[in-house]
Amino acid sequence: MNFRRLALAGGVAAVLNAPAAVMAEDNNPSTQDDTVNELKQVNVSALPLGSDSVSTPYSVMDQQSLISRNEDTLGETLKSEPGVHSDTFGGGASRPVIRGQGGPRVGVLNDGSQVLDASTISPDHAVTVDPMLARQIEVLRGPSTLLYGSGASGGVVNVLDNRIPTQRPRDGVEGFVGARANTVADENATAAGVTFSATDHLVFRVEGSRRDADDYEVNGFESLTVPGTYAESDNSSIGASWIGDQGYFGLAYSYRRDNYGLPGHSHEFEECEANGTSLDCPTEDHDHDHDHGEVVPYVDLASRRVDARGEYRNPFAGIASIRFRGNHTDYRHHEIEEGEIGSTFTNKGGDARLEVEHAPLGNWRGVVGLQYTNFDFSSLGSEAFVPRTETESIALFVVEQYTLNDQWSFEFGARQEHLTQTPDARDGDTLLKVTADNASFSGAANWGFAPGYELVLSATHSGRAPSAQELYADGVHLATNTYECGLLSDCGGTPRDLLDDEISLSANLNLRKTEGDWLFDLGVFENRINNYIYARTLDQQEDFRLIKYSQRDATFTGAEGSVSYYGIDRLGITVFGDMVRATFDDGGYLPRIPAKRAGTRLTSYVGHFDGELELYRSFAQDQIAGFEETTPSYDMVNATLSYRLRGDQRYTFFVRGNNLLGEEVFNHASFLASTVPEPGRNLTVGTRIEF
Repeated sequence: MNFRRLALAGGVAAVLNAPAAVMAEDNNPSTQDDTVNELKQVNVSALPLGSDSVSTPYSVMDQQSLISRNEDTLGETLKSEPGVHSDTFGGGASRPVIRGQGGPRVGVLNDGSQVLDASTISPDHAVTVDPMLARQIEVLRGPSTLLYGSGASGGVVNVLDNRIPTQRPRDGVEGFVGARANTVADENATAAGVTFSATDHLVFRVEGSRRDADDYEVNGFESLTVPGTYAESDNSSIGASWIGDQGYFGLAYSYRRDNYGLPGHSHEFEECEANGTSLDCPTEDHDHDHDHGEVVPYVDLASRRVDARGEYRNPFAGIASIRFRGNHTDYRHHEIEEGEIGSTFTNKGGDARLEVEHAPLGNWRGVVGLQYTNFDFSSLGSEAFVPRTETESIALFVVEQYTLNDQWSFEFGARQEHLTQTPDARDGDTLLKVTADNASFSGAANWGFAPGYELVLSATHSGRAPSAQELYADGVHLATNTYECGLLSDCGGTPRDLLDDEISLSANLNLRKTEGDWLFDLGVFENRINNYIYARTLDQQEDFRLIKYSQRDATFTGAEGSVSYYGIDRLGITVFGDMVRATFDDGGYLPRIPAKRAGTRLTSYVGHFDGELELYRSFAQDQIAGFEETTPSYDMVNATLSYRLRGDQRYTFFVRGNNLLGEEVFNHASFLASTVPEPGRNLTVGTRIEF
């Protein structure tokens, strides 16, 4: 079979959540007809035992697939991954939603270290990582996620970059230049980076990116522009590493500046207050015909971050590797209305993580580690609704893998975490200090019952303490058109006398085939969460809502699957889909749960050209919570054509069309699901040149 498997790797990596994300390449043309399609394991940094940790469902976007699938925000870049959606908020912010869960239940890491911004507080807050500077993005679900925090019950996203070199560059220097332009918002984006050796051991890295996009257009009966969907972003970093034969240690300083609009923002309810379980708003008449020419509020964001990373391999007998990750972040953003700062959010603190991998002991391999996090989060100004809160956590974790024979392997993990949240007084009243001790456990069994086939069963028990916002929120948050009441606040009804941590018990079952013309990964999961914390809508006036953070037992059940066929010369065919059903155990649906989707993807290689055609349907979401509206279905058609100069992957040019049918799309996972549509038909052209 004359089949260029590497050319189809990007399509496979985007839909398979198996531990095989790119296809093996046979560089010997004389043997291509005799080889068998086979997925190889890639290095997944977020897995504590590397890619041999096969119990965790994951997907990987490598450098090649990121070239053409790279989007403006992290959520949009990942939304085609199995089980992953995005809670879009205009053009400047979107967070990943994994298996129906987002916010504080999805951990976002930068090469294993926590991203300390304000994105877990609200969907209008940007995640401060730039996909254009990423070399790989990993999405984890299941057992290994607890090693990065007891609250990551939804999943973990790990963004790898090159800001701290880990190896010496070829010929003393290497780098890249990338650029793209998009029609829907007149977007222009560029990125560049260079790594060079100063001595035999000292290596430097300099990189940066810039993006500038206007308000985007949407499709419907007539084209229109959505005010407040513009976005500008600048990123820069400089790093240095000392690299030796047994490892490296490096530091990097990064600076990010963003300026983006807040669509759907309403001034009409600024004076609303919570009166028990009802909204008490001024009675004067309002002009509800919004003037789209008015100045839309915007976010002015600045983040300064220092990273430290290191690895020491085989330091002494019995230890295979010692790894360290840490950062200190100084983050702030202003929300500006009519030229004045309405509120300011800050987050200052650090995160440090130490992992020690022991040498194999018989059939056992394992990692033990320590993580410490401390940060001060605050919101200030007329719209401040969360008091300054210091959060401190320390955790011990361990994961061990036991290989019984060629067919059976087992994995066990545990994490013990102590967390303290100390709020400042509000209006002279002392707020309750909250402490929590949570133990989390996981286990998995992998059965290779036939060559190329695996059946994996995994289970996790974990606990999560409420976040500062869920505990102490009390006030108007105009960006999301809400008045927010925390679990311990007086608004929204009587506060709770007792506070319970979330307790999650989840199970995953995956059937995988990783060899032959047919490749597939079919998985089902169930996650039962006692005392699930959610934003319950108590009252609504037009688009403005009174929400009270409340607790109820809930269950998430769902499925993710992809089946690929590579028996046709130069052509790959993949069918994929995912769904999640989230219900309260005493009846009713959870809010903002993504709709079911199913589709197909065709990938091909002819000469120096790669082609991809993607078609999928997002079904209507009619399993809705109180005060929600049904989100209609839509059909999405995307197509990509890329060209590698002289067949060399270092010189890639591409053109991609999104939403080619011009569908009017509303995202049910968004806070703006009924008011702000997604971008319309658009075309992106771009290039990436490596040297």
